[in-house]
Amino acid sequence: MEDWTKIRQRILVEGNSKRSILRETGMHWKTLEKVLAHSEPPGYRLISPRKMWKVGPYIERIKQILVEDEGMPRKQRHTAQRIYQRLKEEDGYDGSYDAVWKAIGGLKSRKQEVFMPLIHRPGEAQIDFGFALVNINGELRKVAFFVMALPYSDAFFVQAFERECTETFWEGHVRAFEYFGGVSYRNSYDNSRVAVAQIVGGTRERKLTMGFLQLQSHYLFAHHFCLVRRANEKGVVEGVVRFTRQNFFVPVPQVKDLEELNQWLVNRCREDLGRKLRGKTLSKAQLLEEDRAAFLPLPSTAFEASRKVSTTASSLSLVRFDHNDYSVPVAYGHHPVVVKGFCNEVRLSYLGAEIACHKRIWKKEQVCFDPLHYLALLERKPGSLDYARPLEEWKLPECFGILRRRMENERQGEGTREYIRVLRLLEKHSMGKLAKAIEEGLQVGALTCDAIVQFLFPRNDWRETLFILDQHPHLRHVQVAMPDVSVYQTLLAAGGAR
Repeated sequence: MEDWTKIRQRILVEGNSKRSILRETGMHWKTLEKVLAHSEPPGYRLISPRKMWKVGPYIERIKQILVEDEGMPRKQRHTAQRIYQRLKEEDGYDGSYDAVWKAIGGLKSRKQEVFMPLIHRPGEAQIDFGFALVNINGELRKVAFFVMALPYSDAFFVQAFERECTETFWEGHVRAFEYFGGVSYRNSYDNSRVAVAQIVGGTRERKLTMGFLQLQSHYLFAHHFCLVRRANEKGVVEGVVRFTRQNFFVPVPQVKDLEELNQWLVNRCREDLGRKLRGKTLSKAQLLEEDRAAFLPLPSTAFEASRKVSTTASSLSLVRFDHNDYSVPVAYGHHPVVVKGFCNEVRLSYLGAEIACHKRIWKKEQVCFDPLHYLALLERKPGSLDYARPLEEWKLPECFGILRRRMENERQGEGTREYIRVLRLLEKHSMGKLAKAIEEGLQVGALTCDAIVQFLFPRNDWRETLFILDQHPHLRHVQVAMPDVSVYQTLLAAGGAR
């Protein structure tokens, strides 16, 4: 570059002749013309593509293989090595592998799509789910994480759930709208089965699921669904999903439960609001205020993110929901029951009144028993006490076992039934309170249900009781005369009571 600059100066500034420079440097005159025409060496310029002498006749064959691959699963498509082998074996190709590899790269690059940069207005959102591994209480599990991203401010909200389904889709929206303090007026989605029941032709028309319509009717946002296999239409949230997985789930989080993980994710989302976007003068938190100004207001009533199912309790007092069974009190066996499935719990009701509530099971073909639901039946069938499946894993304080043994020893055939009556007190009293009452009863030999009930209620010393007139104003005017005890002396006189 230094010699290039000196030659240009000597000819164009100092006025030296081209002929003298050529004699001095031995340079070809075409090279000198290039030096004078360009301020820096232009480098080698390929005017037309190089001819592929060996692989050229086989380009159409390679194109055919690539077109056939488009209809095959990704893991079953041809590699460059496999195409090279087929060309040699089937078509008599005698060139190198590198030539085939370059030809394939050139053909694929021509098919790569070019995208239009889009405007992101305040108040819009993009929603998607991602998946990652999490260590929950010592168990490595795959979770689904919900992401709502606001393209204008680049603010986002992330929550983890057991899996992607209607309930978690709803719950993710509810938490995100509460976090942002409003409802994004237009939301972009992919074509998940949770939201889309059917794609009509090759257009953007969609037949939406009942679950999505319920959510939309409550929050009143507009929707936009991407074309099939066109995730670039919601490219912001796609990028946030990758960012979340790489930054929030690496290394694998170690948590005791999803509640702890979700609180940690919310804190990370808040911390990220302090960053500034490339080319922006304001922080994410400041841009988020402009997003909020364009939001729809939150509805006055909260959206109940629960899937409702009407069913009937079985003869075992079990209700099936999402491939799992949940118990209800035996009084509701064979009765119609409404199930509400939330992310964290399952509530069961009869005629509008809640009759049971269980923690949600996310595995399949499991059974969740509440022992209290079967105590009424157990009282009628006391012989099943040691074989009742709902009581199999029921952990009771030690005093319960002592009480049962003493009752059965002292009351013979009625001891088991009396012990079950004591267990039924748990339907109205807490385990700790009843255990304390049993311990007090054992100390004084109170070995009946009625006796133990007496220890469940507070007992005040009669000397400490005091009658207060505050709640009895009608008694304020009652006058009670002082009794004359001297009249009792007459009983000792002659002729008195004998």
